[in-house]
Order: sequence, then structure tokens, then C-alpha cells
Amino acid sequence: MSAATLDGALIAPATRWRAGLRIADLAVAAIVFLGGFVIFEPAPYELLLVPTIVVWAVFGLRFNLYTLPLTALLLAYIAGGWLSFTQLDDFSKPFIYMATTSFLAASSVFFAAVIIEDPEKRMRIIRNAYVWSAVIAATIGVLAYFEVLPGSDLFKRYDRAMGPFQDPNVFAPFLVLPLCFLARDILTRRIRESPWEIAGFLMILFATLLAFSRAGWGLAVFAVLVTAFLTFAESRSSLLRFRLVAYLVGGGAAVMMLLAVAINIPAVRDLYVQRAHVVQDYDEGRLGRFERQQIGFFLIQERPLGLGPFQLGKLLGEDEHNMWLKGFTVYGWLGGFSYIILVVWTLAASAPLLFKPRPWTPVVQCAFAVYLGHVLLMHSVIDNDHWRHLFLIYGILWGAVGAERMLRRQRLMPSPAAARAA
Repeated sequence: MSAATLDGALIAPATRWRAGLRIADLAVAAIVFLGGFVIFEPAPYELLLVPTIVVWAVFGLRFNLYTLPLTALLLAYIAGGWLSFTQLDDFSKPFIYMATTSFLAASSVFFAAVIIEDPEKRMRIIRNAYVWSAVIAATIGVLAYFEVLPGSDLFKRYDRAMGPFQDPNVFAPFLVLPLCFLARDILTRRIRESPWEIAGFLMILFATLLAFSRAGWGLAVFAVLVTAFLTFAESRSSLLRFRLVAYLVGGGAAVMMLLAVAINIPAVRDLYVQRAHVVQDYDEGRLGRFERQQIGFFLIQERPLGLGPFQLGKLLGEDEHNMWLKGFTVYGWLGGFSYIILVVWTLAASAPLLFKPRPWTPVVQCAFAVYLGHVLLMHSVIDNDHWRHLFLIYGILWGAVGAERMLRRQRLMPSPAAARAA
């Protein structure tokens, strides 16, 4: 075989391999983007997840020990849910519920694995796809709220914007991570360098306000402030720190002006006043949210295998609206304790990465801020075991953990030349 023929034989597979990786990367971008469009189930997100994993498996997806805690604890969590079926008489609806949980858990492990392979590139792909998805979903929500879109009723509920989601209380939290991405971009650049980021930020913020989700509002404020704090603490420049403070003050004033404009609309003002109360009618009273949770905590002490999906709602009229409680009622003691361990381990493993000088650290900071908000705020007031963006955040954080440990291992290992010399 001639040299030219040999070179051609070697280059052709390499070219195909690079083309395949581009397809695999596009599949990751597509699945993240489709996470913002879940008004029907099964959503396109789930339908694309399995073929995406297959595509990646063909082009060399590898799972390693760095994501073992995430994988093992999610498997235990899922196993607890399937074990709770021993307490059920009817399996049809619970089966679909647990199948969805299993798919979403697999998505976390998948995202972590692809990030470890090339953290800078994959974090950028995920970030950009998520931001575009959120901007489009937010625009749909805002336009539908003011009935500009045909069929606007499909994208709102109870006079609250919900965009291409099934619930305003899921729509608003979905928007928070891209809100933090854009906020960090704006805080670390000159104003004239960020016109599109500012426009996207304001659109997402307006959609969050119009969702009238108290938990979503709290998460947005908390996560943006934590992101700003991490950005401030990371900076070594006095000028940049001064700019950060100035932007925060100016941004806060702009948000107040946006809110003032919004509440001048009578329908918005009335709903805002209603939703601004910390405690609503359905929180208090007989079998309200708080009493249901109290009863549920006593029930799980007697049911180590849990109650099973939807069973607390059948007994008490409404679901748990508390992720800590739901971990035990739906997934039993095995799932409940596994989830608590997963939360603690995730926070402990990802916190040391917040100030590492890595190109992907800004994404990790934003994801950590939003995840911390979910743990401290959202988990106590709403069920989020089927929130696609939360499982994506697990993948981002554990992917970053794995990438850091891989980098450390590579630095400790001698190069081949050094090993031969030794």
C-alpha cells in the first residue's frame, strides 16, 4: 500500500469520527434545548434522550469512577421507588411515574459523563442551549400572558404565565439557571458589550414575574444574589468589584421599575397582591399543605417501603409538596435516605470547585447557586423529583467534580516520555 493510500485510509476514519462527535454534540444541545418544551408528555426531551445516549455510546461515551456516588445513590433512589410497588394494587399510573424518574436519573449520569470527556466544550454547549431555550420559552410565556399569541390559553394557567410547560411553578424555576448565566455575563462585562445578554435577562425576568410563583421568585432572587457574591469573591480587581456593586444597585433599581410598570396593569396588580402573601389559604387549615406534610412524616415512620407514587394524594387529597417528605413516601426509606446523602455529597463535592481557575467555573458557580436554592428553598415547598433542569444540574455539578479529579490525576501521572526516562 502506498503512503498516499495509507494516509487516506487513516484520515477518512478520523474525519468520520470528528463528524460523529459533532453529531453527538448537536444531540446534547438538542436535548438540553428541548428541556424547555414539556407541555405534553412524553415530552420531546424523553423521546430524544435514549437515541442521544445510543449515539454517544457509538462514539465512545465512557462512564468512570468519578461519577460513581451519583450513579450509586440514584440507583438506590430508583430502587426504593420500585420497591414501593409492593404496597400498591394498581400499577399503571405509578409505572409511568417511576419510568420517568428512571429516565431522568439516567440523564444526570449521562450529562456528567459527557462533561467529563471535554468539560470546557460541553459546558459551553449546555449553557448556550439552555439560555436559548429559556429565552424562547420566556418569550412565549410573556406573549401568551398578554394574549398576543394565537392559542394563548395553552401557555398560561389561572392567569399565570407558564410558557411551554404544564405548570407555572415549574416554568419559573426552569428559568432561574439561565437567568444566573446572563446575570454573571452582565456583571463581568461593560454594559455596551452585553446588549443581547441584557435583553435576554429582562425577558426571562419578566416571564418569571408573570409566572406568579412564590417559590420561583424566591429562587430567582436567592440564586442571582449567590451568583453575584461568588463573582465578587472570585474577583481580584478593585475596579471590577466596584463595577459589580454598581451593576447590582442599578440592576435592582431596574427590576423595581419593571415591577412598578407591571403592577400598573390591573390584572397583574391583583394577582401580584394575592400571590405576594407568604402563606396562602391552601397552606393552612384542615388537610392544608402543612397538615398534610405533618401527617405524612408520621406515616413514613410506619412504612419503610413507602406508600408508592400518588398514594399520599389519594389519602389526603393533595400531593406532598415537599421533596424531603416525597423521598420517603414515594421511594421508601431506601430512596429517602439515599436522596439526602446525594444532596449532602453533591454540595460537599462541588463547593471546593467554586473558585478553581477553570474555564468552566462560571457555569459551575451558577449551577451551584441554583442547586443550593433548590435545596434550601424549593425542596420544602414543592415536589421536584421530575424537574428535568434539576437532573441536568446534578449532571453539571458531578461532571465538574469528575473533570477536576481527572485533571488532578493527569497532573500527578508522569508523561510517557518521563516514564520511559525513569
